[in-house]
Parts: sequence; structure tokens; C-alpha cells
Amino acid sequence: MLDKDTKRRIDTCRDILVGKVPDPKSQVEQITVALIYKFMDDMDLEAEELGGERKFFTQDYERYRWAKLVAPGVSGQEMLNIYSEALTKMVENDHLPALFRSIFRNAYLPYRDPETLRSFLREIDSFTYDHSERLGDAFEYLLSVLGSQGDAGQFRTPRHIIDFMVEIIDPKKNEVILDPACGTAGFLISAYKHILKANSSYVVNGNGKHEEADAAEQALESPMRFPGDLLSPEDRTRLAGNIKGYDISPDMVRLSLVNLYLHGFADPKVEEYDTLTSEEKWTQTADVILANPPFMSPKGGIKPHTRFQVQSKRSEVLFVDYIAEHLNPNGRAAIVVPEGIIFQSQSAYAALRKMLVENNLAAVISLPAGVFNPYSGVKTSILILDRAVAKASKHIAFFKIENDGFQLGAQRKAQKGSQLPQVKADLSAWLQEARGGKGGELESIHGFGVEREVVASGGDYILSGERYKSEAAAEHDVRRARIVDICTVNPAKRLLQELPPETEVSFVPMADLNEWRTGFEAKETKQFGEVGASYTYFADGDVLLAKVTPCFENGKAGIARNLRNGIGFGSSEFYVLRPGESVLAEWVYRCITHEDFRSKAIAQMTGTGGLQRVPRAFVEGFEIPLPSLEVQREIVAEIEGYQRVIEGARAVIDNYRPHIPVDPDWPMVELSEIFDALEAGVSVNSENRTKMPGELGVLKTSAVTSGTFDPEEHKAVLLEEVDRVRCSPRKGSIIISRMNTEALVGASAYIDNDYPELFLPDRLWQTVISRQDASAKYIHTVIASEEYRAKISAICGGTSGSMKNVAKSQLLKIEIPLPAFDIQQAIAADIEAEQAIVRANRELITRFERKIDAAIGRVWGKAKDGEAA
Repeated sequence: MLDKDTKRRIDTCRDILVGKVPDPKSQVEQITVALIYKFMDDMDLEAEELGGERKFFTQDYERYRWAKLVAPGVSGQEMLNIYSEALTKMVENDHLPALFRSIFRNAYLPYRDPETLRSFLREIDSFTYDHSERLGDAFEYLLSVLGSQGDAGQFRTPRHIIDFMVEIIDPKKNEVILDPACGTAGFLISAYKHILKANSSYVVNGNGKHEEADAAEQALESPMRFPGDLLSPEDRTRLAGNIKGYDISPDMVRLSLVNLYLHGFADPKVEEYDTLTSEEKWTQTADVILANPPFMSPKGGIKPHTRFQVQSKRSEVLFVDYIAEHLNPNGRAAIVVPEGIIFQSQSAYAALRKMLVENNLAAVISLPAGVFNPYSGVKTSILILDRAVAKASKHIAFFKIENDGFQLGAQRKAQKGSQLPQVKADLSAWLQEARGGKGGELESIHGFGVEREVVASGGDYILSGERYKSEAAAEHDVRRARIVDICTVNPAKRLLQELPPETEVSFVPMADLNEWRTGFEAKETKQFGEVGASYTYFADGDVLLAKVTPCFENGKAGIARNLRNGIGFGSSEFYVLRPGESVLAEWVYRCITHEDFRSKAIAQMTGTGGLQRVPRAFVEGFEIPLPSLEVQREIVAEIEGYQRVIEGARAVIDNYRPHIPVDPDWPMVELSEIFDALEAGVSVNSENRTKMPGELGVLKTSAVTSGTFDPEEHKAVLLEEVDRVRCSPRKGSIIISRMNTEALVGASAYIDNDYPELFLPDRLWQTVISRQDASAKYIHTVIASEEYRAKISAICGGTSGSMKNVAKSQLLKIEIPLPAFDIQQAIAADIEAEQAIVRANRELITRFERKIDAAIGRVWGKAKDGEAA
């Protein structure tokens, strides 16, 4: 998924070039060549650090190295001369693999302005080589800038969806794997990594750390293990030859070749090939096919050859046909398809579905609209083809995913509750049984099985699971109802027309509504006659929902209680939901704070900038689970019990303030008399990922913002930086944030161990206590207190709204009380014990929030469409 930094850097590169290179296509070429040039030198440096040799910039070409090109002191004119010469000479470099030489075959510099080039190359230098993941993101964003992705129906498949599809198909080391529309080879690389992981003597956990796959593996003679270490040389040679891809775009082929090369393929098998119109490779088949083929067809349609089983000019039909026909007898495939494949009535679509149901189809997985944001909000599904299942099983599995782990808006922010792991586990188990002829009943809250005969009975072979969700399969389900059918949305003010103008009513501005909390206090009153027509009316028992950003995203909602005379008015940015007889206010509140409602609402928000709002039509039309009132009361009572625990824990956290009972007789001592020195960290290049064993890491400033030290908050340091002066966290020292936002500058942490594998960044100070009569834990307790954080904040420099920094000289002048050493130890121990209780309350909140999610999830997962109450 495209990250903000990559997008910003690409945009900056284009802004730099636009004055000299106005053509967008030429901009893409310049950025692509520069990135690959830079990454080649990065790979050379990595090889050297690992004890190997350079592969790219050797002998006469060593003078063209990127590091030398952008080194301090190189003038703009020198940079221009070296770079322009290198672009033309690199194609002659015999030490470059053929695919790299092809990158530079027609490369040249189309302008001669040294300052433009200097600015451009400096920005390219900020990209980091991380095994091509960001390279793929960057290149595909460039294509989206040109508009070629959307026009061609090509949308970047999110990494987690690719991995999900690959894990379901489970490719093996001896199988031929193909992507006939491979783009930048994302599916092929994911399949390769999957096979390596399956053939490793250890597993890689979610934190990127290696763990033993079996205790017996500790007895291995060789201490050096790596992904796929159980593969023999013959296995690796076969695997490299078995992973293949085609793409019609030479740019995509070029990028996929480089991508695969960076992942260890010395001779990647990706070719420029028109899968739909060329017959050259028609006889070649595969055991596994993975693809997200283009959805769009050119004007006039595709003009395919005549060997397709289904006659069509639509690219999505032809690609699915091609994949189905090119599977080996027990082959498997996973394909992203648009909704047209699922239910379009035209003869070609129906013929394709008939062929799939009879010979190939194992499962259909419906994905939520928005999976392909920001490129497209198109609705898609995944077809799972498995010829062994199609032969042995009378059933097809249908799954529906509503939460893929990311919000469905343009930003695609991560969210809790991804259904992908459960669907993968349930479907994989079902497929295994189905291959043996037992795949009938499917026990999953996200899916069910349907007999092939039922799918075929209508003659149109529709592949929408909702069509086949029979009453028998759903007898234990809870029906859904539209909010507008069970609640009055924004009750009319005319209900109050007989109310005397002097009647007191509660007034609730947006600020009074709490975040993620049911209750709120109406602190202000007005006379009814004073309330303007623009304010929103509500009454006791109504549910309020903030509709405007960021209040909606921040969870502002609640149930009106104890209003003056039972009546309230408030912000025009509220929706009011008045529950009808079939639903409890508490149930409505839990449903509108459920992640499913909120993620879909965010995707539908309209407006510009900070004034985006959830449309009323969305709220009214959203369907929520509607169990019986008895079930609602049971679940609400359970949730309220959990909520009381959360509120108690939150009160502890909100009200806790570490207090040091200062005796006026204690001496006051400047920090300059206690700290031996303030040692600043260093500036090093890093990759935004957790370091692997044996690597070095640089701390993030967030490692100290909580008041405790978190060594896991770090990024991996690039290997060429290891010879820099080290500045590592040391046991007994204090780390202080010298530059951060106004709220976080001055944050500190006590270090309880040595961390020789980590660096401090230049935004952090480390100090050593030089006095024998001063306890480091006590000193940290004092400077981390609310009183001293305020003192540090008061001496910080920086303009309003910008990063703040604190000068060393001013920090060292701050005075703190310094009692006898044993008193310092006792105070530090007391506060440490108190803070342990606070941390336990935070963990308690997290635990009970999961219980709340599970309670409502028991009904939400069973909900189905139904008539309104």
C-alpha cells in the first residue's frame, strides 16, 4: 500500500522536474531510472557489508557510484557531468545483468540545468532500498499519475490481499506458478516467499523475528539458517524456473524483472506478452495461477484469437477463461474479478460461469468495495479455482468479507477486526475436505456451502452468495433492519410547537459529547424561546451521533439522559436517532459505534477539507442487526458490566498524578550539577522496519514518549552506517527528547539495561548521573512529573504549531529537590509501584474492550438482511 512518505517524495520529484521535463511520461522515465540507479549502489554497499563483492559499480564504472555522485562537496556541474555520462555508459557495463542493461538502453538526461538535477537527485537519495517493496509502490503511483492504471483497468492489489490469496492456494516448491497479467510481480514474489517460509527450519513471526519451527532443529549442525534453507540447490533451480509472468506493458515487464531480481532471481522468467491476442504460449499450462487481471477493455473490445472456449471481447471474461483453461488437471487459481463476472446477464458472462461451475470453481469470496482505494472504489470478488475440488465436491463455498483490516476510505487506515485470517482458516480446511469428496457443510460465520446443482438450476449460474443463502442455512441468523425503519432520524421540532417559550431546555454543544462513551452531561440550559432554528432538537432516550469530521472519526456519540424537562438542543452537526419500539437506545448506540458502520460511513463522507460529513442517506439506509428485545437487553447488560470496569480503570488513569512530597528543607540542585553530560544521538540512514537479529537499529522518538523506554520502537539502520560513532542506550542513564511536538518535547525515560545493538537518534539526549548521592530513577521521576514537564515546555523554542526544541543550557539550569539518597530510592520505588498499577489498568481497558467487541460480534456476525420491524 502506498505510504505517505513515498507519495510525497514522488510528488516532490515531479515538482522539481516539471519546469524542465513537462511531459509526465518523461518524468516517469527519469524517476524510474534514477531510483534503479540508486538502488544498484545500495545493493553493492549491502553486499560489501555482508562480506561479498560489488556487482554493479566495478572497475571503470566505480567512479559512477551513487554515493560519490551525491557526496558532500560535489558541485552541481560535476553532478550533471557524471550523471549524464553514466546514463549513456551504463548500457555498456558488462558486469550488469542483461535486464539491468535494458533499463539504461535508451536512458538520457533531457536537460542541462545543474541545480534542477542536484535537487532531483537529493530527493531520490531519500528513498531507501528495502528489497523493492517501496520501488513497486513508487512506480505504480507514477503510473497512476499518468492515468494509465485506471484507463487500463489495472489497480494495484494491496499486499495483504495478495498474501491472503496466496496462502489459500498454498503453492508448492515443485509447482509451475503463473501470473498472466503480472504488473510488478507482486503475486509471484508473494508465492515465492510463501514457498520459502514453508521450506524453512524456522518460522518468521509477526514481528519479523526468527523462531524455531521445532525444538529438534536446535540440533542442526550449521548455525547459519535462512528463508528456504530446507530447499536443495535442485529445488531452488527448479523453483526459479517455475515462477513465470506475462505482461503487455514493457514498463511493467521491466519493473517486474528488477523486482524479481532483487528477491534473488538471477534469471527471472517474465516476458512481454499479450495474453489475450497472442497464441504463442497457448499450450503452456501451470499448476498455480494467481492474478488480478485488467478489468477494462479498449474501445471496440479485445480482438482475441479463436482458441478461447468462451467467445467475448471483454478482457475480464477472456482473462478468467484463459486462467481456467491453462490449469493442469489438479491445478488451482485465485483471481480478482469485478462484479460483472459474478452476475452480468450477457451470454458470454453466463457461459463463462457455466464453465467455471462445472469444471473449475471451488469458492467465491466477496470483498468490500474500497479494497482498491485510493486507485478505485470498484467492488470485487476473488474466485478460487480448484479442479480437484470441482471433480470431487458437489458444493461451492461462498464467503463474504466486510472487514479486511483496513478502513474503506481513501486513506485505508488500519483497523481492528480483520476477517481475513478466519476466512483463510475456514476455507483452507474446507478445500482440504472437499478434495476428498467431503466438502459439503461449511461451518463458518463468514461463509456457507451451496450445491452446484442449485447454482446451475436458474440457468444463469449467478455467483452471488446472497442469492443462495437459504432459510435453512440462515435459521439461526439475526435479521438486519435499516436504521430509518426502526428509528426516527432527526425528529421534527414541530412536536414542541405547544411548548411555552420560557421553558428551560438543555443545550449541548459538540464539546460536551464524549468520545466512545455512552453518557454525557448537559451542562448548559437555555429558554426554549432563545433557541434558534438552526439547532438540532432531541429528547431523553435519543441517540446523538456527530456527523462531521473529525468528531465522527473520534467517536463522538452518546445517549441523551437527564435533560432539563426532558428536552435538549445542540449542534447542527448531530444526527438524532430516536429508537422505535423494536430497538433499545443502547443497542442503537453500540451499532453506530461498531467498526463496520464507522468504516463504511467514513468511505461515504462528502465535502471538502475538514468539513466532510456522513450523508444522512447513508445513516438512514445502513442495516444493523436486530435481535429480539430480550437478546438486546441481555447483550446490553453484559456490555454495561464490562463498561463499568472500563470506566473505573479509566478513572484511575485520568486522575493519577505522580506526587513527590517535597520537604522545604531539601536542597535544590541544578541539573548541571547532577548530569555528567547531555550526549546527543547521531544522524543515520535507516529503513522503517524492525531490525532483524544481528542488525542495528535507531530508536524512534516515540520510544520515550510514554515515560517508559520501549526498545521495540526503532527502525533498522542501513549497514553502511555501522562505522559511525556509536551512541547506544546504557543502563542507569536517562534519555530525554530534545525535539518534538509541544506536547512531547522533554519526554524522558529511565534505561534499565544496556542496548548495544541500538542507536540514539539526534533528537534524543542521553545523560549519565555523575553524583554518588543521586538516584537516576529518582531524577527521572522528578523530571517526568507534570510540574517539571511544564517547566521544560516553558523554556522550549520554536514557533507555534511547529516542532519544539529545548536548549541544553536552559535544561541544565532547571533546579530539582535532592533529598538523602535513601529517600530518593523510596520515592522512586513508590511511584514505580503506582505506575505499574496504572499500566495494569490500561491493559484492563484493552482486555474489556475486546470483550465488548466479542459480545456484539456474536450477533453482528449472524446478521442477515430482513424486513423492517
